[in-house]
Amino acid sequence: MVSDISLTPEAILDDLTARAERTETPCGDRTMVWHAWGQAEPLVLAHGAQGSWQHWVRNIDRLAQTRRVIAADLPGHGDSALPETPDHAGIAKALAEGLAQILGSNVSADLCGFSFGGVCFAHLAAYYPQVARRLVLVGCGGLDTPHGHVALQRVSGLRGAEREAVLKSNLLGLMLHHPDSADALAVHMLLPNAKRARLLAADMVLPDKLLRILPEVRCSVGAIWGEFDRPHPDPAAQKVALHSVCPAAPFEVIEGAGHWAMYERAESFEATLMAMLEMPAAS
Repeated sequence: MVSDISLTPEAILDDLTARAERTETPCGDRTMVWHAWGQAEPLVLAHGAQGSWQHWVRNIDRLAQTRRVIAADLPGHGDSALPETPDHAGIAKALAEGLAQILGSNVSADLCGFSFGGVCFAHLAAYYPQVARRLVLVGCGGLDTPHGHVALQRVSGLRGAEREAVLKSNLLGLMLHHPDSADALAVHMLLPNAKRARLLAADMVLPDKLLRILPEVRCSVGAIWGEFDRPHPDPAAQKVALHSVCPAAPFEVIEGAGHWAMYERAESFEATLMAMLEMPAAS
C-alpha cells in the first residue's frame, strides 16, 4: 500500500507508523527506535541532522515493495536516546548493536544515508565492516568542499500564515529547490523533528569527516546528489572530492532536486537508488 497523498500530513505519518514493525535496541542509557516495512533483502535508511525516519516518508512504501526497508531514528534524534558517547564511535556502536539484534549478527545490509546520516553510515561501515554490504551517500557534507549559503529565518513568536510562510522559506533555503515542493507535509515535519534533535551534528561532519573515513570503508560506495543542493552545492565538485578517495564510486545527480532529493523528486531518486544497489557488494 502506498500512502494516500490526499490524506492530511498527520494521517500520512500515522498510517506509515501503524504499518511499521517497531523495534527498540540499546542506545546510551535508554533505547534507539527503528521502524521496518516490507520483506526481502534489507535496505537500511538514515535521515539527516535534525530529522527522523520521517525524512523518507515519500519513499518507504515504494522501496518496501522489493526490499525490507529499515529506518532508524539516529541516536539523539526523534525517539532515540543520546549515544553512549556523543561522537561517531558512540553512534556506530548503537547502530551496529541494533542491526545485529534486528537482522542477526551475521547478516549484512545495504545502507543509504542522507546528509548527516550518510556520514554516520560511512563510520559504521568503517568500524563494523561486517554490517555493510553497500553504502549509498545522499547529499552528504564532510568532503572538504565549499559549504553553500543557507538562508534561515527565526520562527519563534510567529503565528498563522506568517509562521507557515517562514517555515516554507526555511525549507527552500536549506532542503528544497522548487516552491511547490515545500508542501504541507514537509512543513508539518520540519519543526517537530528539529525540536527533538539533541545531538550537534555540524562538528561531526565538517569540514572533512567523510573524506577522512571513506578510505577505511571496504564495501562498495556510491553517491546521489540533488542538482540544486544548497548546503553541499556543485555536484561536479562533490564528485571530484568523492573520487579522490573512492575513484570507482558511481555518482548520480537528481535533476531539479535540492538537498532533500528523495523527497523532492521521489520516484527519480528511488529508480536511481535501486539501480545503484546493483553495483557489486565489494569495492
